[in-house]
Amino acid sequence: MPKRAETSMTADKYRTILEAEEGELEALRQVAKDDPWKPSYHIHPSVGLLNDPNGLSYFNGYYHVFYQWYPFGPVHGMKHWAHVRSKDLIHWERMPVALVPTEVYETHGAFSGTAIEKDGQLYLYYTGNVKFDERNRTANQCLAIMDHRFQIRKHAHNPLISGTPVGYTGHVRDPKVFVKEDVYYMLLGAQRSDLTGALLVYESPDAIRWDFKGELRVEGWSAGYMWECPDCFRIGGSDVLLFSPQGVEREGHNYHNLYNAIYCVGELDLTRLSFKVDFCREIDKGFDFYAPQTFADPHGRRILLAWAGASEMEYPTDRNMWAHCLTIPRELKLEGNILKQRPIPELNQLRLNETRAEGGLANEEKEIENSEDAFELNVRFSEIAADRFGIRLCQSEREGFTLLFDKKQASVSVDRGRFEHGFGERVGTVRSETLMIENKLSVRVFVDKSVIEIFIQDGEVTFTSRVFPLAQSTGISLFAEGDLRFALQKYSLAKGMEC
Repeated sequence: MPKRAETSMTADKYRTILEAEEGELEALRQVAKDDPWKPSYHIHPSVGLLNDPNGLSYFNGYYHVFYQWYPFGPVHGMKHWAHVRSKDLIHWERMPVALVPTEVYETHGAFSGTAIEKDGQLYLYYTGNVKFDERNRTANQCLAIMDHRFQIRKHAHNPLISGTPVGYTGHVRDPKVFVKEDVYYMLLGAQRSDLTGALLVYESPDAIRWDFKGELRVEGWSAGYMWECPDCFRIGGSDVLLFSPQGVEREGHNYHNLYNAIYCVGELDLTRLSFKVDFCREIDKGFDFYAPQTFADPHGRRILLAWAGASEMEYPTDRNMWAHCLTIPRELKLEGNILKQRPIPELNQLRLNETRAEGGLANEEKEIENSEDAFELNVRFSEIAADRFGIRLCQSEREGFTLLFDKKQASVSVDRGRFEHGFGERVGTVRSETLMIENKLSVRVFVDKSVIEIFIQDGEVTFTSRVFPLAQSTGISLFAEGDLRFALQKYSLAKGMEC
C-alpha cells in the first residue's frame, strides 16, 4: 500500500490534526463557534464536518458516541473519529480525538464502524480507507481498544482484515460486530464487482481473528449500487436489519433523497447466511437522515442515532467552517412490522418553561406565542373533521416550514421550500409519507436552531430535516381547512452541548 506522501491526492484534504499549523484549528473554531445555527442539544462538531455516528456504546459509566470528523472544514476530507461522552444521553462532554489516521493501512481516513465491550475494554472496529487514486481504492478492517481510563490504542496486528474479497470493489466498509452464541460476527457494507450493493459476513472465535464466510443474502431486497452502514439486532421477537443503500430509484413517497436508509424486519439465519425479509421501509422520511446506528443500553433499550445531514450538498453553515449534526437519541420499539422511534425520556430533563394551549380550529390559522429557537412542541389533534391541517414552524412573513396532514389523500408531508437560506433544491423541497388519519393524531416536534425532528403517532412516522431560518423566524402556528380540536404543550429546552 502506498504511503500518504506518495499519493497524488490534494495535500490539504488529506491532512490529519497532527499536521495542523500552530493555532490553525483554534482559529477555525473561532469562526464556527458563534454561528447562530449551531444546535443547543444535538451532538455537532466544534468545527469541520461531521457525518456517520460510530461506536455507540455504554462503557465504564458513560455513554459514548464517536462520529466521522474532518477537522479543517465542511468537506469530506481525511476522516478522524471524534468522541463525546455523557452520563445521561443528553449532556455531552467533548473528549480527545479517538482515532487519527496515521498508519499505512488507513492512509485516507478512519472510516465508520462499531463498538463492543470485551474483557473490560471497549473494542472499536473501523475501516481503514486507502485510495490509490480517485478511481482505485481498497479497504482494511481495523481495531482500536479503549481501556478503563478511556485511553485508546490501535491494535498491534492491524489490519485485522486486509483488503477486500474477490468479486467486490474497494468499497467494503463500516463493520458492525455482534456476538451470537459465543461467536463473533462482522457485517460489512459492500459493492460487488458488477456495481451492485451487498452485505458481507465474517466470523471470529475471539473478535481478533476473522474468517470470510460469504455474502448475506437479503431475500426481498436488491436495489442500490452500494450498501453502507449495516446494523442487525433482535427486538420484539423479530430480527431487524438496517442499512443505507445508495442508488435506489424513487417509488411513490419513497426514496426521494440522494441516499436513503431502510430497515428490514424478518429472520436472520447465520448458518445459511440469509436474511428473509417480511417487511421493508425507509427509517425516516425527512431530507437529512443517513447512516443510522443502534446499541443496547444498560436498561435493555435499543437506542438509535443517525447523521442529520446529506452528502454532496452545500449547507449554509459551510461558510462558517462547520457542517452537520446527529439526531437526538431515539428508543426503538417494534410494533407489528413498524419500527417506532421515540425520543428518549431523558430529554424531558432539558425542559424549562412550559406553555399550554387548547381549543378548536375552524377554517383558520392560530398563532402560538414563541420566541425560542430551541424547543419541544407536543400537539394532539382530535375530532378531526378538517380535510387538511397542520403546523407551521420557524415562521415569519418571509419564510417558514410546513407540516401538512391531508386526510383525503391519507398522507403527511413536510415542505422546507420557503426559506431565504434555501439549499438542496435539486433533490426537491417536499417529503411525504402515507398516513391514515382518523379522529385523533399526535405530533411531537424538536426544534434546535437548524434541525427539526418530527415524531408522528408515537414515532410511527418520523421526519428529520435541516433548515436555516432567519433570526426573527421563530413563529409557530396551527392551521386547519375544516374543523378540529387541539391541545398543545411547548417547552423551551436547555443547552446540552457546548459549541
